[in-house]
Amino acid sequence: MLYKIFQVDAFTDQLFHGNPAAIVPLERWMTYDKLQNIALENNLSETAFFVKEEDKYHIRWFTPAVEVDLCGHATLAAAFVIFNYYEPDGSLITFHSRSGPLEVKREGELLLMNFPSDSLREVPAPKKLIDAMGKLPKEVWRGKSDYMLVYASLSDIEEMKPDMRLLSEVETRGVIITTRGTDSIDFVSRFFAPACGVDEDPVTGSSHTTLTQYWSKKLNKTELNALQLSKRRGSLHCRTLGNRVEIAGKAVLYLKGEIEA
Repeated sequence: MLYKIFQVDAFTDQLFHGNPAAIVPLERWMTYDKLQNIALENNLSETAFFVKEEDKYHIRWFTPAVEVDLCGHATLAAAFVIFNYYEPDGSLITFHSRSGPLEVKREGELLLMNFPSDSLREVPAPKKLIDAMGKLPKEVWRGKSDYMLVYASLSDIEEMKPDMRLLSEVETRGVIITTRGTDSIDFVSRFFAPACGVDEDPVTGSSHTTLTQYWSKKLNKTELNALQLSKRRGSLHCRTLGNRVEIAGKAVLYLKGEIEA
């Protein structure tokens, strides 16, 4: 059977930057195995599937290895597809997901996602995690899904080369590393999730529910500009809204076509 597929670069306004996500619109849900196999075949950090029911969309996200509870860049990419190919006059989408309702608003080229804020607690540094990273951080925090390691300098973030085999043995979805930014950038980060089949994610929307919570308190700001320092790089605009976080960015289409599945 033929299904439409789109590939979108999220959190960027330039092709071959940001984070690529595959988006597959469906009329009804496939089996779990078929969804996972399509994501594996796409071999991107995330493939998102959505089904429209009345005026709302149900969305699910898959890495090449597992289904995940929340993915920012693939939600942004899915909203881009809906606004451009299914609801060109629309300005607000509500997605239903394993993380609850997620709203995406369109303001010109900018897409604003409303996500639940992460809850954070400072924790001791697990030895295996620090061994995998190869450098002791200033602080170690634990959110609902990820560890967050705060380092002293930009070079710490840029030069980090984790041992992915060892890191995959740490009991966590992923590991965020971060430090304060420079000039107009409030903070920078990178994200590693080898246990989920993604060694380094180019730009991670969901990690910014954690990062925004931390840096807004640290810098005493409600609105922040963020940069994810992967090779592809990506820009995000973040705002705290109590127990919610607004994460905004742009997206561009790379391809559209059909798959047999």
